[in-house]
Amino acid sequence: AVTSHTRRKLLQELGDQKIPFLGPSDRGYQQLWDSSYSGLALRRSPSLPAGLHARVQAALFTLRRKGCLLRDLVRIRERDVFTAVSRALLGEPGHTYRYLDTRLFAIPWHREDGEVKGRRCCDPEFRAACQALCELNGFFCSDVPLLKEGDRLTQWAKGEAEAEAKRGEEGDTGSKHSEESRNSEGVDSEEGDAESKHSEEWDIESKHSEEGCSGSKQEGGWDTDSKPSSEEDESCQVQKSEPGIAGLPQRSEGKLPGSAPSALAGTEVKPAAPRAREKAVAQLKHSLSDHHLEDREEQAGGQGCSQPSPRQVRTGPVEFNVTLLNYMDPAAMSQLKEEPYYGMGKMAVGWHHDENLISHSPVAVYSHSCHNDKGESGEGGSGEKACWRIGLKVAWDIRTPGLTLPLESGDCYYMRDDLNSTHQHCVLAGESARFSSTHRVAECSTGTLTYIQSRCQEALSNLHTDPETGSHSLLALLPTTLRHCEEIHNEVEFEWLRQYWFQGQRFARFCSWWTGPMEQLEKDWKLMETMTLLFLDAVEEEEEGHEVEGRRDMADILLSALIDRQQQRQTWRDRCHSSLARTLPPEEAPVDWPFWGADDPHMPLPFDLADIINRVESLLWRM
Repeated sequence: AVTSHTRRKLLQELGDQKIPFLGPSDRGYQQLWDSSYSGLALRRSPSLPAGLHARVQAALFTLRRKGCLLRDLVRIRERDVFTAVSRALLGEPGHTYRYLDTRLFAIPWHREDGEVKGRRCCDPEFRAACQALCELNGFFCSDVPLLKEGDRLTQWAKGEAEAEAKRGEEGDTGSKHSEESRNSEGVDSEEGDAESKHSEEWDIESKHSEEGCSGSKQEGGWDTDSKPSSEEDESCQVQKSEPGIAGLPQRSEGKLPGSAPSALAGTEVKPAAPRAREKAVAQLKHSLSDHHLEDREEQAGGQGCSQPSPRQVRTGPVEFNVTLLNYMDPAAMSQLKEEPYYGMGKMAVGWHHDENLISHSPVAVYSHSCHNDKGESGEGGSGEKACWRIGLKVAWDIRTPGLTLPLESGDCYYMRDDLNSTHQHCVLAGESARFSSTHRVAECSTGTLTYIQSRCQEALSNLHTDPETGSHSLLALLPTTLRHCEEIHNEVEFEWLRQYWFQGQRFARFCSWWTGPMEQLEKDWKLMETMTLLFLDAVEEEEEGHEVEGRRDMADILLSALIDRQQQRQTWRDRCHSSLARTLPPEEAPVDWPFWGADDPHMPLPFDLADIINRVESLLWRM
């Protein structure tokens, strides 16, 4: 592992240098796109089906007008922070999407085929908005696999011609970045200054998907003493034989040796040697952000290489199962952070991979910029930075230039093949407000209502209820059965019920689809509480022929599950009563579930968890 001293040394060596990046007006833009960002595809607004824009944009405005787009309170480094963007999740009925320890419960598409089973869970206007976004999802499912190889490049031919004239006027600028950008965002040689200029937010948002977090920041966001996570490739070592960072162009007085466009003009963008690149990748990971450590898709050896991966062959339509809707108005933000590594401009969402997706599945994004509350499209401003842009970079690669993609209102872009896993992307703020609908193939093997209902049935299959008296008894008293039941017990409470009451229930006033299923989960949870007491009674009974060793194993398993439950309950109570949670209006505030009021119909079984833990500990002491 790289020591904190080595990290500080690398920060000093990096100084105020910036990595170059290219935009459409720069020479070599198409070539860079083709060589290092081939998984990115763009569909211009006019090429979408007639009428689809109007329906989708009306749907986005309807959801915002109704107050359905809300900021999430997410968990990062044991702290709660608000997302900068307001959002909602739509998707297949019963699907969820989990990020930053937060589970979002999908508002169903409300297809006309009766998939919501005839329940009147929302008003007609809301239902129509969901159906319009479902129509967009269907378009993406069929269009993403069909977009041809050359489609992503043809739209930039005009930009290349304009770039020639622009370069003739500007000459050699020395860098893509202004002196002001270098002075404000460069990493100083002193550790304290470096930590104050590079916010912890950059670490946060490259770790996870589209958080856009804007909560309070701790000092010293670089946290050079943190240990690498288990996800990190432990074999990566910093080479000390060279004075600079491997793979980073050496600069004189903080400037690049020539402009970024000139470095690429008329030449092929060539990948560096794999071994040298791996060294540069490892060093950048350890030095620039010790919290950039949970890129689950990364594989040792090929990561960070600018050479495009072999194109994955896909047949048939893509099955996007959810879309995460986002809304952000830069004018309403008190402060937007500068992109720290390239000088690309103000960031609405920092560098990240989209997480919790099926491996190598594509992501499709619809972008709509608007300049008023009626949802009307904003006028294009002067210059690239007036519009919203997507920034892309090869993950952990400081040799390959970054790339920016300007988006006009109604444009769509696709991240196909392995682009999301081998690259990172950010969202660069424009001048107007913006909606985005980000369609993805979420990994839902443990994130659907069907899944958790089946888990409940697994646990409850060990519970017998007398049909006459209603009394309960356990069918099996094996340690493996106890462990399995208590694991499900905790999963239901902390991954579903508390997640729902913490934030998911906010959307019930717009769509009540989840209300019935969650009530049933509460009933199942109460039966699991009963099972816990029955297991405890069985362990405490000193029946003849019941081996002491077996009872000790049962007590150990039970104690471990109960202590874990006690700790997690306290964490959730703290989150519900945190200072940030108290700033929310009542209709959006987290609910401290379970409800402990004596007259509340949701009242759980009246036993004290701490008392049960004491009973088990006392039992183990006597054995």
